[in-house]
Amino acid sequence: MKTINQKHTVYSTDICAGVTHTSKLNLRQGLVKSLIATSVALACGLLAMPTMAVQDNATAEKEAGKLEVINVTARRTVETLQSVPVALTSIGEEELLSNGISVLTELQQFSPNTTLQTSRGTNSTLTAFIRGIGQQDPLWGYEPGVGIYIDDVYIARPQGAVLDILDVQRIEVLRGPQGTLYGKNTIGGAVKYVTKEMRGDAAFTASATVGSYGQQDIKLTGQLPIIEDKLYIGAGYADLSRDGFGTYLQSALPGQDLENYNRDLWAARLNLEYRPTDDLSFRLAWDKTQDDSNAKGGYRLLPSLLTNAPVPANKFDSYTSLPTTNEVQIEGVSLTVRYNATDDLELKYVASDRDSYSPTNIDFDNTALDIFDVPAEYRDENQTHELQATYLQDGYSLVGGLYYYDGESCGNFNAILNVLGRSLGAAGLTREVAGCNNSQSYALYTQGSFDLSDKLSLTLGARYTTEEKTAFVNNGLVFAPVYPSTGWVPGYVRPEGQLVPTVLGTDSDGDGVLDSPKSKTWNQFSPRVGLEYQMDRDTMIYASYGQGFKSGTFNPRASGNEAGVDPEIVDSVEIGFKRDWTEQLRTNVTLFSYDHKDRQYIGVGDAGDGTQLNQTLQNAAETSGSGFEAEVTYVASDNLTFNAAFGHLNFAIVRNDSIPPLIGLSSTPENTANFAANYLLETELGNFVFNANYYYRDDYLLFETSELLAQDGYGMVNVSVMWESLEGDWYASLHGKNLTDEEYLVGGYDFVGGLDGSGNLTPGLGGDVTLIGYYGDPRTVHLTVGYRF
Repeated sequence: MKTINQKHTVYSTDICAGVTHTSKLNLRQGLVKSLIATSVALACGLLAMPTMAVQDNATAEKEAGKLEVINVTARRTVETLQSVPVALTSIGEEELLSNGISVLTELQQFSPNTTLQTSRGTNSTLTAFIRGIGQQDPLWGYEPGVGIYIDDVYIARPQGAVLDILDVQRIEVLRGPQGTLYGKNTIGGAVKYVTKEMRGDAAFTASATVGSYGQQDIKLTGQLPIIEDKLYIGAGYADLSRDGFGTYLQSALPGQDLENYNRDLWAARLNLEYRPTDDLSFRLAWDKTQDDSNAKGGYRLLPSLLTNAPVPANKFDSYTSLPTTNEVQIEGVSLTVRYNATDDLELKYVASDRDSYSPTNIDFDNTALDIFDVPAEYRDENQTHELQATYLQDGYSLVGGLYYYDGESCGNFNAILNVLGRSLGAAGLTREVAGCNNSQSYALYTQGSFDLSDKLSLTLGARYTTEEKTAFVNNGLVFAPVYPSTGWVPGYVRPEGQLVPTVLGTDSDGDGVLDSPKSKTWNQFSPRVGLEYQMDRDTMIYASYGQGFKSGTFNPRASGNEAGVDPEIVDSVEIGFKRDWTEQLRTNVTLFSYDHKDRQYIGVGDAGDGTQLNQTLQNAAETSGSGFEAEVTYVASDNLTFNAAFGHLNFAIVRNDSIPPLIGLSSTPENTANFAANYLLETELGNFVFNANYYYRDDYLLFETSELLAQDGYGMVNVSVMWESLEGDWYASLHGKNLTDEEYLVGGYDFVGGLDGSGNLTPGLGGDVTLIGYYGDPRTVHLTVGYRF
C-alpha cells in the first residue's frame, strides 16, 4: 500500500508502516535498538488506556548534520510533516526520551498556544486548551474541546486522561478544529498518540527510577513471538509511587494518609498481534490502570473566616475534613484490523470498549471543618466502532469512513454545607446531585486531496454527524450530612429513601419519580476546504478553512427542567508557511483566526452573588481569536541541534450574555515560548545525550469570569542527560525539571461573595471565603537505570 507526501510521491509501499522520527542516535553505534527499548515500560496504554492501532516502524532517512524527514498521520494517511497543511507539532520517541517527558502535561512546553495541565482535586484529570479553546469543568455531561486519541481510539472523558508517555512512537499535537477527520469535541485541536507494534525477536526490559520526594518506579515489559513474524504476545507491568509534595496539616478524620500530591499507581497490559499475510493484520489490546493516589488538597489563598488555621507556608500543604482517599479505575479493550485490499486501497476497522470508575473526595474550602465538601463518584462506559477506507492514486488521495460512538457518563456529588446547615438549626445541609448524560453519535466523513497542477493542490473534506443525548438529573436539598454511599466516612450509613427529587426529565404524575429522561438530537455538517502551493521541494504555502463542533448537552447540575444547549461551533481560517531553507534550517509558521459561537456557560441569577448553587446552562457567548505560531529547528553540527517554538494569541469578546460576564480566556496565556538545545557526545564509555530547555508562559486567568485566580508569567528550566552503553544493553538517564522551583497555578476554586464597604471579599457558598489554588510540580530530579535483552 502506498504512502505519500503532499504531491503523492511514493516513499514506501507499506501503508501499515508507522511513522517515526529518525534521530542522530539512530545512525550511531546501533542505537536504533537501544533507543526504542529505552522507553522501557509499557505500551502507551500501560498507564494510558492503550487502545492501539497497528503501526510499523518505517524509518525516514537522515544524514548526520542535516534536518530529518518526519512522517505523520495527521490526515489519516502517512505524509511528511513539511507537506501536511495543518498546524502540527510532532514529538518523536527520541525527543520524549532525551527530555525525560514522562506524562502528557509536559508536552505543552513544545507545542505553541497549548495548555495541558492536571486539573483540580485529582492527579489524573486533564485540563486541555489549544488556542484558548477547551473545557474547564470535568463534570459528567460536559464535553472536552480538545480530543485525546490513542492511535485511532477517542478518549472521551478528562478523568484518567493525564496519560503517562511510555513506549510511544510519536505524539502529534494538531492545533485548530479537526472536525472533518476527527469529529466532535476537537474544536481546539487534537492530541494523538501513535504506538508501535511488536516486531523482531523475544525481548524483555526492566528499569527502576528513584528521585525527589521518595519517587520509586519499577517497570517491566516484554514481547514473545509465538509464530515468527506472524503472531506475537506482549505484556507489561508498572508500579509507580512517590511521596507527596506537601501534607495535610489538619484532618478531621483519624487514621488518614496525610500525603498531599502523592502518587500510588499500578498498571498492566496485554497485547496480541497476528499478521497472517503481508496484507492482513489484527491487534487485540487489553489494559487496566489502578490509581490510588490521594485526593489533592488545594492551597488556601485567603485565611478562613470560620477556623483559626493559618494560610499554609507551603503551596502544597492543605487542610481537609474529608477522607484523603481517592481512586481512579480504568479498563479497556480494543481490536484493530487492517487489510490492504489492493495496492491502492486499504481498509481498517477499529473497535473499542472502555469503562472507568472514580470515587473522589474534593474539599472545596480546604479546612478541617465541613464548610464546603464535595465527595463525588464518576462512572463512564463507552464503545466505538470505526470503518475507514484509504485510497491513493497519482494525482489524488481519498480518506473516508463511518464512525459510531455509544457512551454513558454518570455521576453523583454531594455539596456538603454542614456549617451553614447547623447555623440554621439543622443537623447539616447537603445539596445532592446525581444523574447521567448519555450519548449516541453516528458520523459519515470523507476528505480528499487533489492535484490541480504540478504545484497546486486542493483539499476538500466534510463530515456529517447525528448525535442524540439523553439525560436526567436528580437535584435537591437535604437538611442532613449526606454522603454518596454507606461507609464513605467512618461510621456513616446512608439513609434509605434519601434521594432528592428529579428536576431534569419527565415527571408526569408529580410524585418526584422520573418517568423518562430528557432527550435531544443534533445534526451537524462540518466542512473543510484548503489550497496548498508547493513552491519547490522545500517550500509549501497553504490556506485553509475548517469547522469543528463541541457536542450539545444538558446541564448536569440542573436545578430546574432546563432545555439542552446547542453545540459550540468554531470556524477557523489558517495560512501556513513551511520551509526548509537549507539542509540545516527549518521554519514552520502559521497565522490563524477563528470565531467561537454558541459557547456553553453555566450562569447564576446574580453576577455578584457567590453564595448561589442553583445554576443554568446556556449558549451565552461568542468570542474570537487570532494569532500566530512559529517553530524553528536549526542543526548547527553533526552533534548539536537547536529548537524554538513561539505562540501568540489575541482574544476578543463578541457577545457576552454570560452571568457572571466573561473577562478573558481560561488557562491560556497571550504568549508561550520554548527554547531547547540537544547535544550528542560519543565516548569510549558509551553515548551521552545532553538536553536543556527554557519554557515561558505569559500571564493567564484560571477562570474566564474572574480575576481572583490569576497566574503571573513565569519561566521554567529543565535539563537532562542520557547515557547508553556501546553494547546497547545498559542505559541510564538523569533529569532535572523546574530547576528554579517556580510556583505556578494550574487549577483552583473561586467561591466568594462581592466586596464589602472596605473592599474586602465577603463569604461565598458555605459561609466562608473560599479561594483555592492548585499548583504544578515543584523542582524534581530523578534517575533511571535500565537493562534490556
